[in-house]
Amino acid sequence: MSQAEKNVTQESARGAEAINKQSRGFSDQERAAMKERAKERKAEERATRDREAGENDVLAKIAEMSEPDRAMATRFHELIKVSVPVLAPKTWYGMPAYAKDGKLVCFFQPAQKFKTRYATIGFNDSANLDEGSLWPVYFALKEMNAEVEAKIVALVKKAVS
Repeated sequence: MSQAEKNVTQESARGAEAINKQSRGFSDQERAAMKERAKERKAEERATRDREAGENDVLAKIAEMSEPDRAMATRFHELIKVSVPVLAPKTWYGMPAYAKDGKLVCFFQPAQKFKTRYATIGFNDSANLDEGSLWPVYFALKEMNAEVEAKIVALVKKAVS
């Protein structure tokens, strides 16, 4: 290495040291904010992966159902997804279910599950359906129509309110 090249290298090193002395980098508050944002991003990515996995699991369980359960479960899933998007799909005891903040709110139980004459829509204790000292948390479902769909949407919206 020539003397000129050595001089340039030494000047670059001195310049970098001067910059480092002038600005020590990020403040403690800035570093804390960046760490917090990194945690948030990881949580968002995990939630997205979990939601997608839950959606895939629910759709797979619905696909395994026979008619008319499959049609009703498909429509129930669509209603939840569109009307109450805050709920995350997941399976619960092998049934399509929906949770808010990790707590199960409602589920669809196909008639074929326990060989009953009707499917059931159920709500867990985290659902905000309380009315006095007695209120229904399970609803028999024989078919889907506009009136039934409107009642389901109203119930689920109330459950998460």
